[in-house]
Amino acid sequence: MKKLLIFVFCWSCSLGIFAQINKAQALDKISSDQIKIAEDTLGALGFLMVNDSLPEHRFGACKKFIPKLVQALKHKNSFNYHFDRLKAISILYPADSTFRIITWQLYVDKDTYHQYGAIQMNSANLKLHRLLDRPGNPVNIETTEFNSEQWLGAVYYNIYQFESPEGPQYLLFGFDGKSFFSKRKILDVLKFKNGKPVFGSPVFVKNKENEPTVTQSRLVLDYSAESSVKLNYDLHLEMIIFDHLTQQPSPFPGEDLTWIPDGTYEGYELKDGVWEYQEKIFSHKYEMYEFPVPEPILGGDRKGKKDILGRKKN
Repeated sequence: MKKLLIFVFCWSCSLGIFAQINKAQALDKISSDQIKIAEDTLGALGFLMVNDSLPEHRFGACKKFIPKLVQALKHKNSFNYHFDRLKAISILYPADSTFRIITWQLYVDKDTYHQYGAIQMNSANLKLHRLLDRPGNPVNIETTEFNSEQWLGAVYYNIYQFESPEGPQYLLFGFDGKSFFSKRKILDVLKFKNGKPVFGSPVFVKNKENEPTVTQSRLVLDYSAESSVKLNYDLHLEMIIFDHLTQQPSPFPGEDLTWIPDGTYEGYELKDGVWEYQEKIFSHKYEMYEFPVPEPILGGDRKGKKDILGRKKN
């Protein structure tokens, strides 16, 4: 009985502490309402950034969008507001929720895109790292580390946290519109050194028989704008999966060669804090435009006996 009372007491104390932590991190109603109002304005500006046909209008909307977003984030505990109605930007949280990364893209002209971003740390008062898309064209783009002011810009569509000898690191899967003829997907690695973000980490290791070991800090896939390229983390296989690209004559005038998927897949598997290269993931090679298609919901029913969800009609 005595042990039970001690357990109940400790459990009650832990609940009380947990409640205090949640209360300290909660976004009060006044701040929440004010951010909601700002979100409406941000949504309108975001729509113009993406959809307006005039470049001066897109630039003007982006110029107004940035300080308006920062102003909204200055509210205490704004980290807990998810901006679910804001569709023009990407907001991703890692598994440990120690930060969130906000990115978006601005179309300039047919050969130019600008990326914008920021990392907001999980703190009551705003702690923000601005990301500046200006790395230039480094010779060794796949082995260079960048700080937040030399960011290799991308709009991130997935984030995956993993443990390394240096501590937690984060895979960032991103897209860069790049140009009219060529697109780019980037798998970058985010880590923090002395509280500051660093992009790129030598965790991708390629060991091939009779070849020297290759270590990269990020993966960069440039490919034809006519192609669809996969680069993501597969939860089922627990691996990074991406299309193997091959050079082909470009269909676009002024370009000799371009990169397109050849129907096979490569990958990386996490082992002891590093990602080891796997040359071939699937045994079957799909020819171009010959991909597995699930059976139609209607299952070949052409007499209208089933509805769109596959249920029998009365």
